[in-house]
Amino acid sequence: MVEIFKENAVLLLFVVTALGYWIGSVRIRGTGLGVAAVLFVGLGFGAIDPALRIPDIIITLGLTIFVYTIGLQSGPGFFHNIRQHGFRDIVFVVLMLVLSASIALGLHFLFSFEASTTAGLFAGVTTNTAALAALLDAFSHNYVAGTATQLSKEAVVGFSISYPMGVLGVMMAIAFIEKILKINYQSEERALRKDYPIEQDMKNTAILITTDSFEDMTFRDIRQEMGWSLVFGRYLRDGETKLTHMDMTLRKGDIIRLVGDRDEVDRAISELGQEVQGELIAGDPAYDTARIFVSNPRVVGQKLAALNLNEKYSAIISRYRRGDIDLLATGDTILELGDQVRIVARKEDLPKIADLFGNSYERLSHVNLLSFGLGMALGLLLGLFVFSLPNGSSFKLGFAGGPLVVALLLGSLRRTGPIVWTLSYGSNLTLRQFGLTLLLAGIGINSGHTFLSTLMGGGGTYIFLSSVIISILTGIITLVIGFKLIGIPFSFLTGMVANQPAILDFSVDRAGNKLPNIGFTTMLPVALITKIIFVQLLFSVLR
Repeated sequence: MVEIFKENAVLLLFVVTALGYWIGSVRIRGTGLGVAAVLFVGLGFGAIDPALRIPDIIITLGLTIFVYTIGLQSGPGFFHNIRQHGFRDIVFVVLMLVLSASIALGLHFLFSFEASTTAGLFAGVTTNTAALAALLDAFSHNYVAGTATQLSKEAVVGFSISYPMGVLGVMMAIAFIEKILKINYQSEERALRKDYPIEQDMKNTAILITTDSFEDMTFRDIRQEMGWSLVFGRYLRDGETKLTHMDMTLRKGDIIRLVGDRDEVDRAISELGQEVQGELIAGDPAYDTARIFVSNPRVVGQKLAALNLNEKYSAIISRYRRGDIDLLATGDTILELGDQVRIVARKEDLPKIADLFGNSYERLSHVNLLSFGLGMALGLLLGLFVFSLPNGSSFKLGFAGGPLVVALLLGSLRRTGPIVWTLSYGSNLTLRQFGLTLLLAGIGINSGHTFLSTLMGGGGTYIFLSSVIISILTGIITLVIGFKLIGIPFSFLTGMVANQPAILDFSVDRAGNKLPNIGFTTMLPVALITKIIFVQLLFSVLR
């Protein structure tokens, strides 16, 4: 079997991928390694025979696809966070990574590590595969083949030994500080619900208007005065059903349907009248509801208000589904490929509206190779650019940082003229997972034999001890300073320190909501680029 794997690298790749994915799906006390298990299975196979190898081009391909898709999805949130909080969170994350790098620097001299091992240790304890790949890429471009191979093996050993504690240590820090600070995740969720797109507890009901307090006010004025984030749908007046609009006024005796966050709906009921049970409006024969997929590139990247649906049709979009999250639709909602909008409209208008949005599930599975290929090419070109440092050394963003920076910009733009840069949610997730598995499997297989030799020789003890110190200490300091001194919500902080998907899953489970996802996706690009630079700086300073 080993001989077959030697001659068939692709077969080896997919065997490792399949086994790693299966092992990663096993959860112990609610926690599993996830896709990171592919790396460890690859190390196991690579340890069998040094001749078992995956071509470097496959590893590079996996890396670039992985970081590019992350950047596309994170771009809007990344720049939104900068506009909302300035550079507060960015500076905070960079300083915490400076702390991690400083601790790694001290442990380097304490335990007399090789420079490449320390750089790999830092990449591993921060669970940043892209930083390791960028370091290996720098070795291959700056050193002769034999030296580059040796440095790469030392770096991967430091990475692979420290990686497990990089995951477990942060989880331990989160659980410990959460109890010490007595965090109330539910209170944070309620306080942040208006500003962040987390899963909402929606309520769809009908109200009988029993007050005349708002009779002289339009819906626009009522929403502004009361601060409601609600969508008003059909209303029943004098036996006739119509759709609401922002310039209409309420009358006593109207029955109106509305949808929104449960608490806000209940407050609106207390101000306007009383809840009505039954299907007084929903069963009207003139109107119908439908869920329509956004698959037409011409509407992607546009705000709902820009589509002027109310002027063209008698229709209201009450909510939309993105991934697994249902959210309230507003005029400022920007459509993405793969969104599923819920529309109330006249029956005769629904086919035209469906054509406007596309409503093709099959089309969503297609990747626009023009925009995808062009964006990847721009990223790779940026990665080739050499940046010079004051101390005479230099670095490149490489095949990790270049595509990431370009993807952040393109993801924020969403479209340039007819070119739509973003991918549908499903396509993005599939490509990202595929790229990551190629990357982890390749790195693991190619470094397995060196990893085993180091463990057998007893050289991994100090590396593991160092990873324990760095991960737990940095995690505790980051959470305490971020929450107590800077005032960042703890739910966001757990996502910001979640360098790896398994940690993010743990954070989401502890919080009971999706708020850690926002911290994770918002700060991941900053952390990723910073780690790519810091890993190479550590090696340059210590070499």
